[in-house]
Parts: sequence; structure tokens; C-alpha cells
Amino acid sequence: MRHYEKLADLAAEVGQEVGLSDWLSIDQERIQRFADATEDQQWIHTDPVRAAAGPFGCTIAHGFLTLSLVSHFFDSGFTIGDSRMGLNYGLNKVRFPAPVPVGSRLRARFKLLDFQPIEGGAQLVVECTIEREGSSKPVMVAESVSRRFI
Repeated sequence: MRHYEKLADLAAEVGQEVGLSDWLSIDQERIQRFADATEDQQWIHTDPVRAAAGPFGCTIAHGFLTLSLVSHFFDSGFTIGDSRMGLNYGLNKVRFPAPVPVGSRLRARFKLLDFQPIEGGAQLVVECTIEREGSSKPVMVAESVSRRFI
């Protein structure tokens, strides 16, 4: 985990990797809890027997489950010492280039694309690339827009 003492320190990091998260395991229980919360019970996510005969040979995590973990990954990827609060402002672009088979371990790399001062803090655009252990292809790439306040 990288630590920045001050939010302003990130201004010099545009174009650079600013953090790398810890690994997180994706098990069937997590996939099922997400399916229950979103009412997306598609068999490719929730039926291990049927999914075993499907295109991926097992259940896979929802793309939106992967996306929903971005906040978690941010927390273990980098910290900003003088930031008292951060808000998710939105997303510019999200892609899911590869599936997340049950049992996968994921982590995120963060590259700062833009830093814009705003009243009380800064707006950050961060490219979040979520990697699956053992795979060269990312499972998600998103441009996250957040606002950090000091």
C-alpha cells in the first residue's frame, strides 16, 4: 500500500501508478450474496452444477460484483493522510474483458489519470485495473471519478 501525506502530493503523480491493492478471494458465497442483493440469479452465477456444463466450466462472478469491489480495493491500494472524506462521483468508462471464475483471487492497480483541485479538496480520475491471479488479461478496467476532501 502506498501512502501520500497530503492530497496535493497526488498532483505530481498524474500518469503514474499510485497504488496496488491486496488480494481478495471470490468464493461462491460472495457471488450468491451479491445475486441475492441485486436479484440477479442468472444460473451462470448461482448454479454450480449447470454452470459446470456452461461456457466457463464453473460459476463466474457478476461483472457488477467486480465493479462494486473497487471501493474495497481503493482502501487497500493507497491512503491519503490529510483526506478526511472521499466520495464516489461516478465512472467514465467500464469494461469487463475477462470473466471471474469462482475461486479467483483479484487485486487492483490504480493509475492516476487526472487531478483537478476543487473547493475543499480535489477531483481524481483513476484508472482501476482489476487483475485475476494467474491471468495476463484484466477482468475489469474502469475510470473511477472521486472527490477527496481535506
